[in-house]
Amino acid sequence: MPVIIILMGVSGSGKTTVGKLLAKDLGWEFYEGDDFHPQQNILKMHRGIPLNDEDRIPWLVSLRLLIGRLLIQKNHAVIACSALKHAYRAWLTKGHDDIVFVYLHGSYTLIHRRLQSRTAHFMNPGLLISQFNALEEPQDGLCVNINQAPENIVRQIKEALQD
Repeated sequence: MPVIIILMGVSGSGKTTVGKLLAKDLGWEFYEGDDFHPQQNILKMHRGIPLNDEDRIPWLVSLRLLIGRLLIQKNHAVIACSALKHAYRAWLTKGHDDIVFVYLHGSYTLIHRRLQSRTAHFMNPGLLISQFNALEEPQDGLCVNINQAPENIVRQIKEALQD
């Protein structure tokens, strides 16, 4: 089993919900990638302004430091992190083989509906289209369709990773 599982996908794909369930089930630590954003990024997203690559640099640096620390300490973890672009994923994993990405894949319609019903999150639902536009679907790792219950997604992830 990998030391670190990074659940990736656009906002509203279930990274946090699935991540917390998966981490609890595995007895691992869970880290919310959004907690590593600088305050100016959070304010920008709240106002409906998409982040650009430059905005994401401090966030990616913080996450890479977390990953490095976890790997040095040989701690297992689940991290929820959008990691929309191949370059972001490559940078987060550079030099580390103990990381696997799980792409939580869903349709725009399903995810938009989820975002519309979400109340306590800083992400402006109007940014969903910009996230889909930025998304570079991974060619490696595990892809799980999110049109099922979170518990089923967790079970599917665990079964795939045991193989």
